[in-house]
Amino acid sequence: MLSGSAFLRVVVLLIVAAGLAGIVQRYWSPATVDPDPGPAAVPVDPPRTVRRADPAPVPTAPPAPVQPIPQAPVASAAPMPPSLAPTPTPPTPSVPARSAPSAPLTFEPSIAAGEGEVASASDNAGPRAMAIADLNTASVAELNGLKGGGMIGRSIVQKRPYASVDQLLSKRVLSRATYERIKDQVTVR
Repeated sequence: MLSGSAFLRVVVLLIVAAGLAGIVQRYWSPATVDPDPGPAAVPVDPPRTVRRADPAPVPTAPPAPVQPIPQAPVASAAPMPPSLAPTPTPPTPSVPARSAPSAPLTFEPSIAAGEGEVASASDNAGPRAMAIADLNTASVAELNGLKGGGMIGRSIVQKRPYASVDQLLSKRVLSRATYERIKDQVTVR
């Protein structure tokens, strides 16, 4: 048996649930229109609107006719003085494809010592060398940055020290597929 306050709570809960169901039904159910309302339907009068009296019409001036814009007279084709005549620019030659420098680079005083060598080395360098990470000293971030390894840094650090790179397999730190992808990027010193 329910006490008075419990009964009151149940009644309030039912009223709230019925209200929510009504709201859901009104807004979430698709609106359907009955094409044939049948004889029981009573036509509803459209809402009536009250019209105000129109104010007196304001007289407007007729639009002005469009006048053609007078053209300036064209000057005769008199020769221009040479100082005002435009000078023709020679066509720009196309730039050939860049090839390896044929002459050795020379030191320019405006470039600090060593910068010229760095600039020439970057121009002549081949593909970038891959960084080698030491399994015993590399940080987790460096180990996670190995190409093809994924997030392996934490597991490698937990099983330290390593005597050789092969111990990544023997200590069951990495799968063989991951080991094959990173083995050339790591070393043990």
